Parts: sequence; C-alpha cells; structure tokens
Amino acid sequence: MTTHPGAHHVALPADTPGPHSRRLGLVAVVATFGGLLFGYDTGVINGALEPLSRDLGLNSFTEGFVVSILIFGAAIGALVGGRLSDRRGRRHNILMLAVIFAVGTLGCVLAPTWQVLAVFRFVLGLAVGGASATVPVYLAEVAPTERRGGIVTRNEVMIVSGQFAAFVINAIIYNIWSGWDGIWRVMLVIAVLPAIALFVGMLRMPESPRWLVSQGRDDEALGVLKQIRSPERAVAEMDEVRALAAEEAATKTAGPTDLGVKWVRRLIFIGAGLGIFQQFTGINSIMYYGTQLLESAGFSANAAVIANTLNGLFSVLGILVGLTLMNRIDRRTLLLAGFTLTTTFHLLVGLSAYLLPDGPAKSYLVLVFVILFVFSMQGTIGPLVWLILSEIFPLKIRSLAIGICVLVLWLANAVVSLLFPIVREATGIANTFFGFAVLGVIALVFVYKCVPETRNRSLEELEDEFRGVPA
Repeated sequence: MTTHPGAHHVALPADTPGPHSRRLGLVAVVATFGGLLFGYDTGVINGALEPLSRDLGLNSFTEGFVVSILIFGAAIGALVGGRLSDRRGRRHNILMLAVIFAVGTLGCVLAPTWQVLAVFRFVLGLAVGGASATVPVYLAEVAPTERRGGIVTRNEVMIVSGQFAAFVINAIIYNIWSGWDGIWRVMLVIAVLPAIALFVGMLRMPESPRWLVSQGRDDEALGVLKQIRSPERAVAEMDEVRALAAEEAATKTAGPTDLGVKWVRRLIFIGAGLGIFQQFTGINSIMYYGTQLLESAGFSANAAVIANTLNGLFSVLGILVGLTLMNRIDRRTLLLAGFTLTTTFHLLVGLSAYLLPDGPAKSYLVLVFVILFVFSMQGTIGPLVWLILSEIFPLKIRSLAIGICVLVLWLANAVVSLLFPIVREATGIANTFFGFAVLGVIALVFVYKCVPETRNRSLEELEDEFRGVPA
C-alpha cells in the first residue's frame, strides 16, 4: 500500500448506508457531549451570577474575575489538551476531560467562598479548552471525507445548544426558587449529568483510526474503520488514513524558527487579528452577562432571566443559518457584512440606552437589538473565523499557527469577560456598546485591508500569494 501524502486523493468506494452509519452517528453524538458541556459551562454563569454575587458577596471586579478565570483556564487547556491527545489518544483525552468536567462542576457547586469557586472555575476551564482542542479533531478523524464538514460542525451546533440549554434551565430554576440565594448551586450541578453521559458513552466508543495508524497500530485502526464504514470502504480507506497520519506528522515540522519568515508572520497576524476581533464584538459578554445586561436595561430579575433565553435561541438559529451561507458566499464578503451588521446593532443598543427614558420601550428595544446582534454574529463572524483559520495556513505551519491564533482568541475572550462588568458599571450600557461599535469599525478596516479571500482557492495558491510568487 502507498503511504505518500497524496494517497488519500484516490477515489474511494462510496460511503453507502448500513449498520456502520448508525454506529458512526452514535460516535458523533457521544463525542459532541463535550461540545454540549463546553456550551453549558460557559453559559450557565449567565443566570447564576446574580444570586451567586449576593450569596458570596461579589463586586464588579470579582464577578469579572470569577467569570473570566474559566476562559484563562480554557486557553491553557486548549494548548495542553491538543498535546495530550496527540500523545495519549483522542478517546483517552475525552474520557479524562469528562472526569475533569465532573470534578470542576462539583467543586464549584460546593464552593464556600468566591476564591474556592474561582479555583474550580479554572479547573472547568481546563476541561472546556481541552474539549475545544480534542473533540473537533476526533470527529474529523472518524468521519468519512465526504461527510467530514457536516459531522465536525455538529460540535459548533452543540456548543451553542449547550449555552441555550443553560439559559432555559436557569430561567426555569430561577422562577421556581428565586428567593433562595443558593439557587446558583442547583444551576451549576446539572452539568454533572452530561459529564457522566460523556464518560460512560466514550467507554464504548472507538479510538481515532488516524491516531492508531500514527502509533503503528494498523490492525486496530482497520478494526475501528470496519465499525464505522462498509467493509470494502474500510479496507480501501486504510491508504487514506495512513496518508492523513503522514500529513498530521508533517504539520509538526514547523517550529519557532518559522516565525522569522515574513509571510508566515503576516499570516499569523491575520489569524490572530481575526480571533481578537471575533471576541471584541462582545459576543461572550452577552453569553456570560446577558441576564445582568437586561436587568440594567430595566427588566426585573425574573423577566431578565427569561428574556435572556432568546439570546440562546437566536444564537442557535444564527449558527444554523451561517452554516448554510458559508459555502455560498465569499468569506471576505460575508465577514465584512457580519462586522457591518454587528457594529450597526452595537450603535443601536447604545443609542437606545442613551436616548430613551427608563421604561418598557427602552428595555424591549435594547433586547431586540441585542438579539439581532447575537443572530448576526453567530450567522457570520462566529463560524467564519474558525473556518478561515483552518484554510489560510499551509500544512507545514498549520499546527503551530492555529495554536498561536486560538490562544490569542481565548485570551481576548478572557479580557472581554474580565472587563465587561467593570466597564458597564463604570460607564453604563450606552458607552459600553459605543465602545464595541468603535472596535467594530476598526475590525472592518482590518478585514478590508488584510484578510484574503479563501473560498474556492487552494492552500498552494494562498501560499504563493503571501510569498509574493507571481500567479
């Protein structure tokens, strides 16, 4: 059998339906519980923060710290998680993450002080970051080539579904036990259930065939492929899996010395810039602090928790629309449209808060414009940035470059999470969103000047463009 990197371009037998299709579907469902946990654990703080702040005596700084410490943990978890999954296996890593999710959750639920809560939020962050680095890779490596995009994007859908579920569950719990300050512990403990489901489910799931081949365990890899492919497809695909494992090894040939190359630095600057501006839209300030924002706009505590579920619903709807648009519209065009829409809605939120007197009109206008911002963001910039990051880097530097860009993205997320409650308390809703609008204008200039079109262009063409090689 050939093992050269181009081997996987040989035509394979069709991916015909059969018992193996159901097995593959089950693998995808179980693995994406990691995405569901990612979403729930980042979203649950939204409704829990108000009773939590009363119970543990938080101010705007300690609120920001408790929320953002998870994101700092996720930045580290993403870096370490990717390395561990390469060393120990994707399945092993997901099992370990399920345990960390459960331990982190229980630690948060039982925390007697905000300092202990922060420690266990950091532990949860390690699991969130590890899941963000491991689950999409596992899904990509078990999926057949022709279905890979659809299966991998299920994880993105599960993340926003997890946030939506957190908002709905918070609203139900809050409206049943709203007088009890310890209610936030009930909201948090529910995350133990999907963590247990992920652990028990992954015990029965196979290891990634590509990882097994990279470890020289070809017979086991073929056994896995026979579980999730038709028999003839499984045998034929071993060549492809060997080739993909060789490419995976090739992605690790880049090192820090490659950062000395001008065009490589330029690509990483573009990727990191996209990550920063994706987070500087403030999307996660809504995902983490939406309930408090709506209270500031004039809703009662109970109404704010219920109204916030609309942010979760339109986040899910937005990403579903985005997944249908991404392959039909040029990336740059969609990105520019996305930043134009989000910046417009930032301005409208700011103007509503600034110009209107307190009352239902102001509250509901702020809610409507925030929902439209969330929908626009999740339908364009949210998934597009991840897609462009997967497309702009040549194979040799892809692993190193994406690692740097994702770290920068997580850190930008953490900065917004830490500063949002402080800035909102100090300057008010209007000035906070005017600030986001200014950042949106800068993002539009950045995309227009710096970001290349990647749709329907090969990696080789993009590399030639950045190297300055004539077409």
